[in-house]
Amino acid sequence: MSIILNLWWLPILLVAAFTGFVTINQGTIGVVTLFGKYRRILRPGLNFKIPFFEQIYKRVSIQNRSVELEFQAVTIDQANVYFKSMLLYSVLSVDEEIIKNVAFKFISDRDLMQALIRTVEGSIRAFVATKKQAEILSVRRDIVENVKEQVDVTLETWGYHLQDLQINDITFDEAIMTSMSKVVASNNLKAAAENEGQALLITKTKAAEAEGNAIKIAAEAERQAAQLRGQGVALFREEVAKGMSMAAEEMKQANLDTNVIMFSMWTEAIKNFAEVGKGNVIFLDGSSEGMQKTLSQIMGLGKLDTNKK
Repeated sequence: MSIILNLWWLPILLVAAFTGFVTINQGTIGVVTLFGKYRRILRPGLNFKIPFFEQIYKRVSIQNRSVELEFQAVTIDQANVYFKSMLLYSVLSVDEEIIKNVAFKFISDRDLMQALIRTVEGSIRAFVATKKQAEILSVRRDIVENVKEQVDVTLETWGYHLQDLQINDITFDEAIMTSMSKVVASNNLKAAAENEGQALLITKTKAAEAEGNAIKIAAEAERQAAQLRGQGVALFREEVAKGMSMAAEEMKQANLDTNVIMFSMWTEAIKNFAEVGKGNVIFLDGSSEGMQKTLSQIMGLGKLDTNKK
């Protein structure tokens, strides 16, 4: 009986021992206080704390957190701009001083979230207030970089780091959206008209160039054809002259009158007129004087061809 009475403290010791063991989940850091004052941190896994004296004040998450923001800003020309964005942040590091700062900087996560949202909104509003409505859509990247540069400095004093800021949507009042649509439509029509004009100019220029090239080609072909026709006539006359010369020489050797050649040409010409005249009226002097005159002219042409050679 006395032994049992002397071991009354054993169950209390066992309970205290078991309550001293504590598990910290992966992705979190435990902050321990002793009599309300910061004592130390507990890493993920099984840890031991002094029962009844040490308390887990807070479990700090070191995982990434995100929050969606919707707010309004006003440009320098008094246009309302509506933003929808996503903020990604996390604890700066797992160093003891950083975790201690995170644990005691704000009363609760709700207060941290409120301060974070207001800081980001204030930074964006301050930046937008220096820009005109027409510039907002083109400076989206500048807004993000400006917010990261300013907000990240503030977050570091709280023990946090801004991982990313994405502006998902930027809208304006309905009247402004309508006017912007009209401006875009008019610019598109202007660009289309300019492109159409350029296309028409190119088409007409190409057509003029093609026509000019065709005229040049036709003129060159005509020139070559005329040259060939002239060469053909010259060759024809040359051959005729050669034939007449040979015939005249043979007739001289045979003691015949060479005027017979002229008479033969005269009769052949009359025959040709009759066969291929196609109804045209040709007046010829059929008298002996007329024939003699015509033959003299033909002989003159023959002499002219001979001189040209």
